[in-house]
Amino acid sequence: MKQLMKYFGGDRVIWLLIVILTIYSAVAVASSVASVAYRNGGNVTVYIIRHSAFLIAGWFIIYITHLIPYKWYSMMASLLMLVAVVLLAFTLTKKLGVERNQASRWLKVPGIGVKFQTSDFAKLVLIIFVSRYLSRNQAGIENLKTGLLPVLFWILLICGLILPENFSTSAMLFLTSIILLFIGRVKMKYLLLLAAIGLIVVVGYMSISSYTGAENRTKTWENRIESFVHGKGDGFQTTKAKIAIANGGLMGKFAGHSTQRHSLPHADSDFIFAIIIEEYGLLFGALPLLFIYLVLLYRAGVIVRRCDRTFPAFLAIGLMLMLVIQALVNMGVATGVLPVTGQTLPWISRGGTSIIVTSLSLGIILGISRSLDEAPVNA
Repeated sequence: MKQLMKYFGGDRVIWLLIVILTIYSAVAVASSVASVAYRNGGNVTVYIIRHSAFLIAGWFIIYITHLIPYKWYSMMASLLMLVAVVLLAFTLTKKLGVERNQASRWLKVPGIGVKFQTSDFAKLVLIIFVSRYLSRNQAGIENLKTGLLPVLFWILLICGLILPENFSTSAMLFLTSIILLFIGRVKMKYLLLLAAIGLIVVVGYMSISSYTGAENRTKTWENRIESFVHGKGDGFQTTKAKIAIANGGLMGKFAGHSTQRHSLPHADSDFIFAIIIEEYGLLFGALPLLFIYLVLLYRAGVIVRRCDRTFPAFLAIGLMLMLVIQALVNMGVATGVLPVTGQTLPWISRGGTSIIVTSLSLGIILGISRSLDEAPVNA
């Protein structure tokens, strides 16, 4: 084991938790993918093999990424930001964007037909960009005009481009950015101002969409939020998820014995947490997964405390915050605590782009940890 681990640098606890998450992902998707295969007229084995291939590719990405010096991400931040803006703009166009479930969130790679979700790539890029900006402007970050407005522009631009087709991702990325700015010593009054601007943008977009008749996804947002706030019925997905959780109880029904996986929409992605609880219960499904994500956040904090430079510190905590907030949102939706969104459970749910971006994020964090091990911070 020691001979093997010498090839895997960085935080050993994070490596171990990724192994555990991989096991959860493999067994949960293998169980929940049956309904997808049935609806699409495919073979269950094909979907299981495809997901396994993504997990293997994800491990390869994590390993390669954790060997790359973190300074390269700082050097490439501006270029990556421009690429992200262009990709998001292309995705919004009906000719280039691929529409699923009445939302244009995917972009098809010409020639090979591969589709990927551009907002996932943009999330990663924005965290890198904000981390670099904060690290380079700590001296003047308290000045609104010269220190803060430039980075606010990019935050609002990226979140604004994601907003029309993916409200939940835009909101989570906006929240993560605000937390990262708070960690970066930005004054609270400026953060409240940013939050107010974000709210104005959302309300303004919804109002304009309603006035022009181009409501697109805004009607879906309104219905989901109104149903959640006023309790006008849980909706089919939420009701099925609650049944699955109730069936699971404390101990669960054991692997492969879920009954709701056959009727719960997106049982392999958005609502996979409910299927995990049904099969493994509160004790072996819900609590261990919640604990794993919180420990990942804690280990990122450990890495931050060891950093003697601001960029890797901001980058590590920002990327981990992004993953953990997404995990908590997914769990909240599955348990009925939050309105229905389209968020996957990081590294667990089926979905190629999500796994790849999660792999990149974890690889970068492990790379930062590895660099600290190779060059220990002097006391």
